[in-house]
Amino acid sequence: MYLTIKETAEYLALSEETIKKLIAQKKIRAFFEGEGYLINKEQFNTYFKQMEKYKEMVEEYLREPIPEDRDIKDED
Repeated sequence: MYLTIKETAEYLALSEETIKKLIAQKKIRAFFEGEGYLINKEQFNTYFKQMEKYKEMVEEYLREPIPEDRDIKDED
């Protein structure tokens, strides 16, 4: 499925200007088709999967209990 710049901006919750900059920087693959750019929606699937994995890792880290502080006495 192909999206326009406007649709891509809505899909990614970014501004249209940001999408245009990312296309110019070749961070988003797009091709010019007569009236404007078309962007393949499938290229963002990997990004969203990685973000979900990252969120799970952060949540797991935050759920980990803080170890109790040992009161270690120096015995000389």
